[in-house]
Parts: sequence; structure tokens; C-alpha cells
Amino acid sequence: MQKNNKYSYVPFYVSLGVVLGILIGSFYANQYSQKFLSIIDGSGNKLSDLLYIIEDQYVDPVQMNEIVEKALPQILRELDPHSVYISAAESEQAMQNLNGSFSGIGIQFFQLDDTVRIVRVIPGGPSDGSGLQAGDCILASGKKSLVGKDIPSDTIMKYLKGETGSTASLTIKRRGTARPFNVSVVRGSVPLHSVSASYMLDETTGYISIGNFGETTYAEFLAALARLNRHDFQQLVIDLRGNLGGYMAPAIQIANEFLTKGCLIVYTEGRKSPREEFRSDGRGSYQQMPLVVLIDESSASASEILAAALQDNDRATIIGRRSFGKGLVQVPIDLGDGSMIRLTKARYYAPSGRCLQKPYTPGDETSYEMDLLQRMEHGEFYNSDSIKATGKKYLTTHGRVVYGGGGVTPDIFVPMDTAGVTSYFKEAYQSGNISRFCFHYVDNHRADFASIQTNEEITKYLRRKNLPELFATYAERRGQRRRNLMLKQSRQIFEHQIWTGIINDAFSPERAIEFGNTFDPVVLKALDVIKRGDAFPRK
Repeated sequence: MQKNNKYSYVPFYVSLGVVLGILIGSFYANQYSQKFLSIIDGSGNKLSDLLYIIEDQYVDPVQMNEIVEKALPQILRELDPHSVYISAAESEQAMQNLNGSFSGIGIQFFQLDDTVRIVRVIPGGPSDGSGLQAGDCILASGKKSLVGKDIPSDTIMKYLKGETGSTASLTIKRRGTARPFNVSVVRGSVPLHSVSASYMLDETTGYISIGNFGETTYAEFLAALARLNRHDFQQLVIDLRGNLGGYMAPAIQIANEFLTKGCLIVYTEGRKSPREEFRSDGRGSYQQMPLVVLIDESSASASEILAAALQDNDRATIIGRRSFGKGLVQVPIDLGDGSMIRLTKARYYAPSGRCLQKPYTPGDETSYEMDLLQRMEHGEFYNSDSIKATGKKYLTTHGRVVYGGGGVTPDIFVPMDTAGVTSYFKEAYQSGNISRFCFHYVDNHRADFASIQTNEEITKYLRRKNLPELFATYAERRGQRRRNLMLKQSRQIFEHQIWTGIINDAFSPERAIEFGNTFDPVVLKALDVIKRGDAFPRK
């Protein structure tokens, strides 16, 4: 499992990447005859005839499977941005986060120069107790060498993953050991958690971050609530920023925990899909708890269902920036060769009746993918007055105005924080130098971190180290020109980025989230709203 550098202060790059994360979809394919695949079911159609004619008469031999693999995505682009074809090689990867686990050795790794480095051994995974340690270098898996600058991460994953019960024979080099040694790990289930963090923001306010909506999300959410209950939390912040969505069911289940009986959560409807409503059953345990939900431009699909349900029922205050705007429902269709398609079968509608899907032109994939960049250039990420409401007006249960046709607009806008972002910082982030520096620093100071317990102790330790200066020296050795004036201008953002990265690598992603929230303006605004007693929207 490759290292996830989640903690960026350049949301622009995250925004560009989010579209690639959610462009999945499908279409239907059948066997034409013994050799020919029919792209659209039905006798005598032109596409089937064309494939037959090419195979029968074309001047040179052709690989029909390759033609079909290339043709299917092109056809699906003419439907909508989320109906796409997923090849057999990609389908397993596409389903892992939704399934909540995969079969492998259970490590998080980082490619540093030409070597695979272990960032952490995943607790409860197959490598837990195997003797592998953070900082170990993996030189080979079996007879396959994993050393080299040109080895892509998916190739590394291929040799670390495998069927449950199979054995990975790893050649390990460890700091302080004279020679490489071998470690055998029996592959098994590696958990992928949906709940990224849960802890107390202050004495009475709980916090839960949800990274995606998969099969295990609702159970993980209930477990997080139980942990917070032990601290007697009285109000809650749910963080959906960066949540690309996933399954609709857990979003509905979570909304049900906070709504009184009979509240409409969401409904779906399509040309061949009659309207189906999902309502709260009144069994939720937190129907009267003050609640704030955080969203941003990367919040999509199921995360928008949850946010809109709570907004339209006037149950929670939504804080952040306008969400992505995906209101289409896909159904998976498995094909015989292991590939799959996901076809948009319906639209989902929030309780007020609004559909959150932003406008798109079938076949114009470029404009759709560039929407977030256009929002940024228009100034929407920095000023609420720049938000363009493209859809009709709708009313919440209290009569507040909300809009369809382009995501969830928050009740309270918090602009993107770009203070201190210089070209020097952008280069440091984009080049990966910050991530490399954080890993190097942790790897060289593991004994120091072993004696540190709290985030306060971590902060005190890191503040004494003048890390921005150390980074600049490190980056200069790697070819990044030193810019002292820009380093001074960006000092605070460098500190926050480096400190968060070091805490992530030395301790855990959850500890890093907890640390990052101490200076996160959106989280601070949520606490302010709760303290003022404004979590419940007013008429």
C-alpha cells in the first residue's frame, strides 16, 4: 500500500486530481459469436457489423480485443462523465476501497530514489508481527528485484499483493545491519478503513473524518461514535472534505442516526428506474445533538448525499466550500473477462427536490474535468460572492433557499487558505521533495520519536529543529534552487506541511489529522459555530 500524502496546503492540486478519482462508469457488452464481441446487444446493429467486417476484410491482421477495449470508453463518453468501462486489470483496484480490504502483506510503502521503503506496518495486517519495521528497505520479492528508479508503483504492488494464503518472500535491508536478510509473510486481508480519524476536538466536541463510503463505513462510524461516547461528547463535527463518495447506503445510514422519524434522506429516479425514496426510521441515537458538517470542492457523490440530507432537513450547519456536484447513480455490471462497466441508471435528489449534478455536455469530457480549475480561476475558492448558482431555487424544511445543479453550497463559506504559497513552495510540493524530506528526517530520528507521546510534545520537539532551513538544504542537494526570500515568506506553510508529514510518517495518519486540525480554519470555524450555539440552522 503506497504512502498517501494527504496533507497538502495546495488544494489546487488536490482539486485537479479529484476528477480522475470519480470518473468511473459502465456500459453493457455481450458475445457476438465465437470470436466477435457485440458492443451493443441486438442483431444487425452497425457496430457489430463493423467489427465483423474489420475482422473479415481488413488488409492487415488486427487484435479485435484491443479494438473493443479502446472503443468501449469512447462510446461511454457520449453518455455522461460517470458511465465508463473498467478493464479487468483495473476492476480489482477500483473496488478495493469500497470493499474495505484487499489481499496483500499489509504495509504502507514509499519509493525513495530507487528503493522501496516501509513507512509503516499496518496494525492487524499480515505483516504485523512478522518482524518488518518502518524504515526497512525491500530489495526484492522472491526473485523479482524491486530496486530501480524506473519500477512503477503498480509493479511493486503486483509483487506485494497476492492471493490469501500465498507467501511473499522479501529481501530486506535494515539500517544498522551489515547484510540483507529474508522475511516471509503469508498474504492475507489488509483492512482499508473509511473513518480516517475520530477524537475529541475539545472537552465536549467530537470529530469524525470519513475518507470514503464503502461496505464497512457505517460500522466504522458507529465504532467511532462509541469511542467518543466514552468521553461524553455533546456535539459533533463530521469532516467530508476530500471524500470522493462510494456506496450510497452508508451515507443514508449515517444520516438516519441524526434525523427524526419520517424525514426524507434522498430519492432516486431514472428513465427505467421508478422513484425510490429513503426515509429515516426514527431509531437514530443522535437526533438532538448539535452537528456541523465540513465539505469542499473534493466532496462528491455519497458525501454530497449526506451533506444535502442534513442541510435540506435543517439538521446541521454545513461549512466549507461548494462540493463537487455529482448527482448520478451508477450500477455495476460485471463482464465475463473480469472487466466491468458502471452505467448511470438514475439521478439522486436531495430532500428539497434538487439534483446536485453539475451541468455537462455528453462527449465533452474536457470541460467537465476542468470545472474545478475554472471555479478556482473565477475566484470561487476565495470569495463566496463568486459562487455561481446554475440551478433552480429550492427550499429547506425551514424555508431557507438552496440551489440545485452544482453541488452543495455551504451555509458558512470558508475560503481556501493560500497564505504564504510561493512558487518555491509549489515546486517543493510538486517535486515530492517535502515528502522525501519528511521520510528521511523520521528515518534518521526514530529513537527520538519513540520517546514522544503527545502532539504537544511533538510540536515542542519539532519547533526547536528549524525544519524549513533543514529542508532548504536538503532540497538544494536534490537540485531545487534555494530561494531564501520565498522560504521566509512561506515559512509557516512549510512548517505546517513538514510537521504534519513527519507526524504522519512517525506516528499515524490519524495523529497527523489531529495535529493539522489545530490550525485548520474550517475546523476552527466549526468550533466557533458550535460554541455560539449555531449548529442548528435557524429559520
